[in-house]
Amino acid sequence: MTGHTGHGAPCLAVFGTGSDVGKSVVATALCRHFANLGVRVAPYKAQNMSNNSGVTPEGLEMGRAQIVQAEACRLAPHVDMNPVLLKPTSDVGAQVVVMGRAVENATAVQYHRQKEALFKDACGALERLRRDYDLVIMEGAGSCAEVNLMAQDIVNFPMAEYADAPVILVADIHRGGVFGQIVGTLACLSENQRQQVAGSIINRFRGDLTLFEDGAWWIEEKTGKPVLGVLPWRSDIRIDPEDSVVIERPARVSASNACRPAVAVIRIPHISNFTDFDPLDAVAGLNLYFLESPQDLSSFDAVILPGSKNTRHDLGWLHQIGWTDRVTRYRAGGGRVTGICGGYQMMGRTVEDPGGLEGPPGSTPGLCLLPVDTILMAPKTTTRTCFAWDGDVSIGYEIHMGRTERSSGRPLFDLLARNETPCTGSDGCRTDDDRCLGTYIHGLFDNPGITRRWLDLMGLDELDVPEVLGMASRDREYDRLAAHFERHVDMTTIRALVE
Repeated sequence: MTGHTGHGAPCLAVFGTGSDVGKSVVATALCRHFANLGVRVAPYKAQNMSNNSGVTPEGLEMGRAQIVQAEACRLAPHVDMNPVLLKPTSDVGAQVVVMGRAVENATAVQYHRQKEALFKDACGALERLRRDYDLVIMEGAGSCAEVNLMAQDIVNFPMAEYADAPVILVADIHRGGVFGQIVGTLACLSENQRQQVAGSIINRFRGDLTLFEDGAWWIEEKTGKPVLGVLPWRSDIRIDPEDSVVIERPARVSASNACRPAVAVIRIPHISNFTDFDPLDAVAGLNLYFLESPQDLSSFDAVILPGSKNTRHDLGWLHQIGWTDRVTRYRAGGGRVTGICGGYQMMGRTVEDPGGLEGPPGSTPGLCLLPVDTILMAPKTTTRTCFAWDGDVSIGYEIHMGRTERSSGRPLFDLLARNETPCTGSDGCRTDDDRCLGTYIHGLFDNPGITRRWLDLMGLDELDVPEVLGMASRDREYDRLAAHFERHVDMTTIRALVE
């Protein structure tokens, strides 16, 4: 595959009939399929909106979905793969990250005023990828047919038109109305946009595939576009999801029906990097629950406060909704609490925001579980961090605003390097009884040795930790996903679109 002369490598776009229909997973499958064929393929999403982000080897921030797709391509992630990242801080505002660096907090209206400049940044990133690779798999955002947003769109058809990319439309049959999803989406597009759509893939089918043959025929007759595949539901293939829609509205778990051993993650409103806990979910015999409504915690062996994109808001939410009392009573009764990033900040005595980085300036009292105080301040810390825990060495990443000072207690980790530059120092805090732990480091459970140490401290030493976690485990899942995709999708037709 050599690409189009004078225009760089060809592009293939994966768009959706809506949010959470499976665009990211389909793009990931295509990335691994072409990588397995020996094609130098790279992922791309002009603009991502997600609080689930990660850090590149250069210490720059980008969306987690494109990091996953880079891994599927067997590449190190690069910010050209996701030049614009929006991290929601409220219902109407977000932190704007451009080429890996946070540049401002903006409302939707303020952001849309910058469309031309951001589109130029996105096009420049795409051109660099097209220059350096043989194929670019482009992912869209949300529905590609939101008529009220098309004038401000820089990620769906404007980008596909710029790249002259054929479009695969992904629809989700599990949520119902798949015929309306596909026909309605095409009806909302212009004639030129409809011509760019090469066909559709129907995702999350349950049951006998032969029962949908008439349905596929109807879609093809109605739209004049081929159904390129029907993907059966596979809950056993574990691919990091793009955003926290997968853990929305978690169920209440009562003390009487919670299976032990059990770990609870408090599902705060602006949860970020929730995929930190996927390795725990892979530990056989361990039950992982996301909890939103306050409840008794005595049935849990450990409680985790996750990262947050708006620490003071979410800390105030804990106080207001009643979680503070539940968590402090759990701790007083001998419970074990771990905080990661924003959760670590919340476990301290105060979180101050004198400059109004995350909202109105001010100070919010913490949970007083750790002897630390936090001041939110710029610049934003984004590092790939090498750390050690009593001899076990691992690599995680940090994404946070502010500095946390420890007045007593002990550090949790020794720091060895940041962004591949050796350093000294420590991270986090732990109480003398090791029942309260806090750290800024995301991805710590990707290392089996670190996970083993944490489980031991939580009193769960009887559990067996998988020998393969993190990248090695994810790499195996990408191959399983590609094989599943190849069994049910017309890859001959798809390859012809870009050859």
